Amino acid sequence: MNIKYTSPRGTKDVLPAETAKWQYIKTVARQVLNSFGYEEIIVPMFEHTDLFIRGIGETSDIVTKEMYTFLDKKGRSLTLRPEGTAGVVRAYLQNGLYNNPAPVKLFYIGSMFRYERPQAGRFREHVQVGVEAFGSASAYLDAEVIAAVVTIFTKLGLTGLITQLNSIGCKDCRPKYIEFLRAHFVRNNAGLCEACKVRAEKNPLRILDCKEESCKKIVANGKLPKMSDYLCVNCKNHFEELKDGLQLLKVNYKLNDSLVRGFDYYTGTVFEVHSEKLGAQSAIMGGGRYNNLVEEFGGEKTPAVGFGFGLERLVSVIDALEIKLPVENIPDLFIVHLGKPSMMKALKLAEELRQAGKCVQMVYEEKNIKNQMKAADVLKVKLVAIIGENELKEGVVTLKNMSDGSQKPVKMENLKEELGG
Repeated sequence: MNIKYTSPRGTKDVLPAETAKWQYIKTVARQVLNSFGYEEIIVPMFEHTDLFIRGIGETSDIVTKEMYTFLDKKGRSLTLRPEGTAGVVRAYLQNGLYNNPAPVKLFYIGSMFRYERPQAGRFREHVQVGVEAFGSASAYLDAEVIAAVVTIFTKLGLTGLITQLNSIGCKDCRPKYIEFLRAHFVRNNAGLCEACKVRAEKNPLRILDCKEESCKKIVANGKLPKMSDYLCVNCKNHFEELKDGLQLLKVNYKLNDSLVRGFDYYTGTVFEVHSEKLGAQSAIMGGGRYNNLVEEFGGEKTPAVGFGFGLERLVSVIDALEIKLPVENIPDLFIVHLGKPSMMKALKLAEELRQAGKCVQMVYEEKNIKNQMKAADVLKVKLVAIIGENELKEGVVTLKNMSDGSQKPVKMENLKEELGG
C-alpha cells in the first residue's frame, strides 16, 4: 500500500472509538451549561483579521506568531479564529443580543486554529468549549462561571481540582503597575526573547505570560511586586467578593500573583482550573473578566466574563488519570443472515428495529456464519439474531446471548420487546 496523503502537522483524526468519548464530554458540557442558564451560539470559523488584532492584542503571541491569516479573492484580510471570545462579542453586538435581559449567557463548541508547536494535548486545530456572560459586573457571576466549569469536570470524574485566581486590575489601577513593569524590563532586558524586548515598551504585562524559558527565569528572579499591591478599592472589593462566592459554592481555590492569561482584553478576574494529580502541566482551562471588549468593538460599556477549555487537552487529562467514561457505543443487536432471502429479511428487520430506536448492525454480503459471528464479536455485541432457512420459514430468529452462549427462538414480531422496547 502506498498512502499518498497524511493529515497536516498539528491536526488529528478523531477515530470512532474516541469520538464517542468526545461526544460524551460535549453532552455533559451542554447539560451542565444549560442548567446554569447558558444557550448555545454558533459563529463563523473565520472573521475579519482586525477583530482579533484589536481584541486579543497586537503584541500577543497569538497575533504576532500563531494566526492563520489569508486574503480572500477581493483582497480582504480574514483569519481562522484562534479563540472564541472575539467572534461571540461581535455576534452579540451585530445581532442585538444586548437587548435581552442581563446577564446574557452564551456558550459555544467549535474548532480554533493556532500555528503553534504541536505537543501532547495541544494542536494547531483544537476544539474548544467556551462560555461568555454579558451584562453583569458582579463578582458572584465570576464565581458561578468558575463553578460551572468545575461542575463539568467533576461530572466527568476529575478530582483534585483547584482554581488558581488573580486580579490584574482595571484601567484605573493597572496602568501604575504596567508603568513599573515597563521601567523594570526596559532597564533589565538582557536575556528577554526578541518578542518580549518589544513588549517591554508596548505591553510589559505580556512578559509575565511569555512561554520562553529565558523570560520565565527573568520573571521568577526579578522579585517583582504583586499586582494585588496596586489594585484600586473597587478591584480589591470585587476580588474579595469573588473569593467569598467561591467559598459559598464550595470551589477550591488558591491565589497566583503571576497569573495574567494570554489575551489583552482581560480585566480584573483571571483564573485557571488545575488538577493536582497532573504534576507540572496541571492547567486544564482558563478564563477571566473582560469589561472593556464590548465597548472596544463599538458597543455600550458592558461588563463580561468567560472561559474556554480544549477538548483535546481535556481528553488527554482524562486518559492520563485513567478515568473510564461510559461511552461504549455497542449495538443492541447484530443480525446474522444465511442466504440472500435471509439477508433481505434481515435488512427489513433491521430497519424496523432502528425505527424503534435500536442500534442494529449486520454485514451486507453473503458470508458464512463464522465470519459474521466474528464481526459481531469484534463489535462486542451481546445479542445476535440468526436468520437461516428454517428461521425464515418459521418467522423466527435464533437469538444468541454472546456472554453465556445460550440461545432461543424468538418470533420476529416480538424481537423489539425482547430487546427491551
